[in-house]
Amino acid sequence: MGLVANILVCLVALIHIYFLVLEMFLWRTAVGRRIFGTDQAFADQAAALAANQGLYNGFLAAGLVWSLIAADPVGFQAKVFFLICVIIAGIYGGITVTRRILLFQALPAAVALALVLLAR
Repeated sequence: MGLVANILVCLVALIHIYFLVLEMFLWRTAVGRRIFGTDQAFADQAAALAANQGLYNGFLAAGLVWSLIAADPVGFQAKVFFLICVIIAGIYGGITVTRRILLFQALPAAVALALVLLAR
């Protein structure tokens, strides 16, 4: 169970690295605009905000990676903390932006958190 939990934690980290790349580097491109449903004018105007959001996603990914390599009890505590942060961010985004965020951000983190806790 612990291995499966760690694989899911790694998957959540990879999802947030993907978000970082989209928001920091691809926001203004055709790919970024298509994924986020924006036009060029909005993408240009909101680029700094998107990059800032991408940076925060990178911090979540870094924390999750750290949780995978840190020895317990710190590794376990970091997994729980950062997964809860991801879940809260996903719920907030799901309420304020689009419900898809619940599916792509909050749900994987919630499943990973459940497995982390069960594996303990």
